[in-house]
Amino acid sequence: MAANHKPAEAGPAAARPADVFHAIADANRRRLLDLLRDEERCVQDLVPHLGITIGAVSQHLKILLDGGLVTRRKAGRHRYYRAVPGALDEVQAWVEHHRVFWETQLDRLARHLQTSE
Repeated sequence: MAANHKPAEAGPAAARPADVFHAIADANRRRLLDLLRDEERCVQDLVPHLGITIGAVSQHLKILLDGGLVTRRKAGRHRYYRAVPGALDEVQAWVEHHRVFWETQLDRLARHLQTSE
């Protein structure tokens, strides 16, 4: 019997930032991204690393897929997932923007407190 190989599926073409933040808010999903960073894995291979049910792993992977953070490829009865390189670039840019803002505010506060003494 020939193997049934289909091209990888991605989540929504333009995942909204809120979807990405929701996807990475959960520790299990962050662990999944770590596990999928360097290699493609099927759901069954991921279960032992998380200590949760196969159904729970599938639900977490669906959220990551919808957030555009992983791709899915079907091969026969198995679904293989892989992290999308650069998918967190928008999050990194958002965090950097706010880091600069808060550093500036804290520097101002420190100068104000020094001149008030």
